[in-house]
Amino acid sequence: MPTAPDPSRTPRTEASSPSPSRPSPSRRTVLATGTAIGGTLVVGGAAVPARAATPAAPGPAVPAPTTVHSPGDSWRTVLDDADLLWQKLPKAWYEGPYLGNGRLGSGIYAEPGATTRAIRFNVQHSEVQDHRPEFGSLFGLARLPIGHFTLEPVGTITGVEWWMRLRTAQLEGTVTTTAGTLELRAFVHSTTDLLTVEVTPSAGEQDFRWVFHPAEAISPRAAFKPLPDGYTSNPPALTEQHGGTTAAVQPLLAGGQHVTAWRERTRGAGRTLYVTVAHSHPAATARDRALRTVKTASALPYGPLAAPHRTWWDRFYRKSFLSLPDARLQRFYWIQLYKTASAARKDAPVMATSGPWLEPTPWPNTWWNLNVQLEYWLIHGSNHLELDAVTRALSEFRDQLSREVAAPYRADSAGIPRTTDPQLVNGASVADGGYGVGIPGQDPPTPEVGNLTWALHNVWLSYRHTMDESILRDTLFPLLRKAVNYYLHFLTPGADGKLHLPATFSPEYGANAPDCNYDLMLLRWGCRTLLDSAEQLGVHDPLTARWQEVLARLAPYPVDANGFMIGAGVPFAQSHRHYSHMLAVYPLYELTGATAGERALIEKSLAHWVGFEGALQGYTFTGAASMSALLGKGEDALKYLGQLMSRFIQANTMYKESGPVIETPLSAAQSLHDMVCQSWGGTIRVFPALPAAWRELTVHDFRTQGAFLLSAVREEGRTRWVRLTSEAGAPCVVRHGIDGPVEIRDRHGRPLAHEESADGTVRIHLRKGDSALITARGDRPDLAIRPVTANEPAPRWGLPA
Repeated sequence: MPTAPDPSRTPRTEASSPSPSRPSPSRRTVLATGTAIGGTLVVGGAAVPARAATPAAPGPAVPAPTTVHSPGDSWRTVLDDADLLWQKLPKAWYEGPYLGNGRLGSGIYAEPGATTRAIRFNVQHSEVQDHRPEFGSLFGLARLPIGHFTLEPVGTITGVEWWMRLRTAQLEGTVTTTAGTLELRAFVHSTTDLLTVEVTPSAGEQDFRWVFHPAEAISPRAAFKPLPDGYTSNPPALTEQHGGTTAAVQPLLAGGQHVTAWRERTRGAGRTLYVTVAHSHPAATARDRALRTVKTASALPYGPLAAPHRTWWDRFYRKSFLSLPDARLQRFYWIQLYKTASAARKDAPVMATSGPWLEPTPWPNTWWNLNVQLEYWLIHGSNHLELDAVTRALSEFRDQLSREVAAPYRADSAGIPRTTDPQLVNGASVADGGYGVGIPGQDPPTPEVGNLTWALHNVWLSYRHTMDESILRDTLFPLLRKAVNYYLHFLTPGADGKLHLPATFSPEYGANAPDCNYDLMLLRWGCRTLLDSAEQLGVHDPLTARWQEVLARLAPYPVDANGFMIGAGVPFAQSHRHYSHMLAVYPLYELTGATAGERALIEKSLAHWVGFEGALQGYTFTGAASMSALLGKGEDALKYLGQLMSRFIQANTMYKESGPVIETPLSAAQSLHDMVCQSWGGTIRVFPALPAAWRELTVHDFRTQGAFLLSAVREEGRTRWVRLTSEAGAPCVVRHGIDGPVEIRDRHGRPLAHEESADGTVRIHLRKGDSALITARGDRPDLAIRPVTANEPAPRWGLPA
């Protein structure tokens, strides 16, 4: 299938990547600053903001750029600062370290019921699932728990000091016991499904041991909901010996197997455990693959095995940079990038609600009425399209999307259920076992019909941030056409001459409503996007007139004295965590507060929504933060993120509602993006919603719509400079936020043609591959990219003493 360009093949940072073997500088070392010539960014390592340059009179063009490299640099500084620390033993998944590569995941914490005797290393895998569709997506197609290892010391555990090192995606530290110490380091390999743990014991801990505990292969939902008739767990795993390797082979009733294989090797004073998981269906081939992986990996010591892993992560982080003066939030942000790359890959399953770290949960599969969308938003601004599994999965399994709507509509329509497995299959409709697409105007099944259109908005974002026309042509346009077609079957004219929808479901509110805002908003966005896409592609579609008619005649969004309603006749009248009734505001940006009346409607609706305490949850506050950022209210956005942090985010930055729910912390990172940069409506807005306390801020290679890479620095409460690099030659319109007259120069210091508007917006004539540097007229600021100084100290994430 067509894929978006891989930014890693054309790195935009001017810093050199340090050798994996290069020693880290002291965490307190003040690193040498870089210099800058012309419009070239020079990456330095100082952990203090740059001083304001003395404005100079305009002069001749400066010389061609010279690149300066730094052995210790800005990424190293912010990543080392964001490391999580444990000086108390974590006792649950939402307290402990976690490792992953989009498939294999491991969460580490004290063994429940034996917290001073053993440490659990969970082993879970995002591809391991059941294959019995007759029991629905949440039972018969559910992700299956695999098991865990326990690290069992000789003595009783008396203390730990662990670091989760973001820069190398590695856990390292010490376990102290009554018998001695265990020095450990561990990682899940970035490109191979391999967990590696090296333990170096002191003399009294030489006889520590590893024990594997296979889990019962049953849907985790079984602990929360009644089992469907006829549903039973899979048979127990069988343990086999293959030379020096042990394999726990889990047969599946539907055919196939998943296998956990491991081996321990001793080299010098250390013992290294190598673990892998493989899954196969319907063939029983997983055992052979698992054994080969362990055999190959165990031939290498820990260090050489980790070297390419460290290189992968170094390249990952260097695709973008963000530093802000709130130490707690800055650390949180970088941890979310680590978490996302630990949970997502383009060719891995779309993230389930828990990512790869499966724990007891009523939601053991992929959720499409909010979770998936929020999970992947941050990949766009952070310049990580290599993690975009949504576009890949919707394209790869597109035929299944037509099979998920009722038979009379399959020829020209498509939809996605609330829940699916990685192949987008919902399975049979059984009680508490899955939720189908439904039919507008009918119930049961619940007519939740807008989820595919919303998921395709993520695909549209991937297109807009790369301008890769293959995404538009091969995935977005044909699938959005079918998603909108499903709505068209049910639109009917009313006495008012408007087109109306029969009753559909606004996710999670618990009531069906005609002219449901969730669906009207998605339908309007869908028709507008189809028309724009057809024009871009040069397609003369026979449905063009119909899409235009829908835009002209679609019923207005139902509103009342409190703002947006759920739908016609159904007010927003109870606490509700989901903003399904407000999608036109965010993330669709169909309503942006462009007029006084529109702004008042958004403000009133937002206040009414968050004013109902009781059912509000974490992502309520990320949505509220992003809507506030749209309105330019940085203080409100920060307030909502503060409520999220204090009320919902756990010690290790995870989030829980009955079980792990990964989307909320990731969407909080997107809320930070929305405060720092917005690019909806064809205009790039630099620093649109910063609170007053954020007087310094640095962003580098932030990806915007139109396929621009943005770098900008704020100093002493004002924007000093903005640089934009065009990857596609799209129109470049930017609201830069620099006070007074500006000058705009290319990478060689030469003036660039542009037009200015009274509102501080400029249109710059940039060709593909060109860059523009915007500064105040006569100003020659320092163009180094550095972390900014925190306003005040903050505790590390984790469990510091």
